[in-house]
Amino acid sequence: MGMQFNTTKRWHKKFEPRVHVWKLKEEETCEEYQSMVKDKVVDAEWKYFVNERWQQMKTIMMDTAQVTCGSSKGPCTHEETWWWNEEVAEAVNEKKKSTEIGRKKNQQRHGRSRRRVNKTQKELSP
Repeated sequence: MGMQFNTTKRWHKKFEPRVHVWKLKEEETCEEYQSMVKDKVVDAEWKYFVNERWQQMKTIMMDTAQVTCGSSKGPCTHEETWWWNEEVAEAVNEKKKSTEIGRKKNQQRHGRSRRRVNKTQKELSP
C-alpha cells in the first residue's frame, strides 16, 4: 500500500518597503515635511465625505514622508551570521537539550548541568 502525503506550498510574504519615519526627528527633515504637507493640503480638492477626506490626508502624508524620509530598499539578504561556527552551534544544541531535560525532570542535578552548559556557551559566543 502506498502512502500519500499532502504537502502545502509555503508562500513567502512579499516585501513591502517601509518609510523611514524616524528621520522626522531631525529638525531639517521635519520642517521640510511640514512645509510640503501644508502646500499639498492647500492645493488639494477635498471630497465631501469624512472617510474620503481622511483617505486623501493619509495619502498626502504618506507620499510626502516617502519623498522626504525615503524608504527601505529590500529584504535582508544574508542568511548566516558571520560569527556562528560549528563550536557555537554545538554549544547551543547542548544547551537546548539540557534545558529540555531540566524542564522534564526538574531535578537539581540537571540544573547544575544546565548552568555548566550556559557558562560554556557564554564563553564561546562573542
